[in-house]
Amino acid sequence: MPKRVVGPDLPGRPSRRMAAAPSPGPPIHVIVAEERRAMAEALADALAREGHLRVEVALSVSEAVRAAERVGSGVLLLDLGLPGPGAVESIRLVREAAPNVAVVAVSSSEEDLIRARAVEAGAVGFVSRTTPLGELPAIVGEASVGRSLINPDDEARLFRLLRRQRHQESTERQRVNRLTTRQLEVLQLTADGVSPGEIAERLRMSPLTLRTHMQNILTRLGVHTKLEAVTVAIRHGKLKSRL
Repeated sequence: MPKRVVGPDLPGRPSRRMAAAPSPGPPIHVIVAEERRAMAEALADALAREGHLRVEVALSVSEAVRAAERVGSGVLLLDLGLPGPGAVESIRLVREAAPNVAVVAVSSSEEDLIRARAVEAGAVGFVSRTTPLGELPAIVGEASVGRSLINPDDEARLFRLLRRQRHQESTERQRVNRLTTRQLEVLQLTADGVSPGEIAERLRMSPLTLRTHMQNILTRLGVHTKLEAVTVAIRHGKLKSRL
């Protein structure tokens, strides 16, 4: 798709909530990466009313990466819901292709873990889908001169969350790796929706032995239900999901 660059010569308007960016010098390249063309172009048109912003639209991660690589510097407003390699990997791809393009993550999610992983991957901040359009030029201006949009306290909190999450994942992985072959067979059949009676029959064990296996699985994984046990085992690659 040919790039769509817009930028009429209209005066800029500073945000009410953020200080306006320094007096415009050279044009700032802005890439709006959003899957829905109508929304992407509406946002691009709104930004382009600022005379110092040159805006183009990307409708996929690959288009966003190519655009960032081509412009070399500027700001990418990256929708974390774009289909493709996932939010974190998308940010990394852009940062590798164009280190001087600041990535601002756009998301409807307020989940801290998503934000933490995006920051770790190289995003300089976040924009909610509910952010007023009038605030975006100042946000773009801040990002374009290398300023983080996250205050140090929030950044520290997000990285603490990441450390806790990784510790939990490491603990889970160690527990899953201690499951025996028989326990994994029981869990796989459970994940496949096989009834306890049929599991016992297929594995040639009594219902009491099956219950003992399941209780040992729950204890070893530190969970309380079969669903939790199956979820943990799938997350760490020990079971095949039939979904």
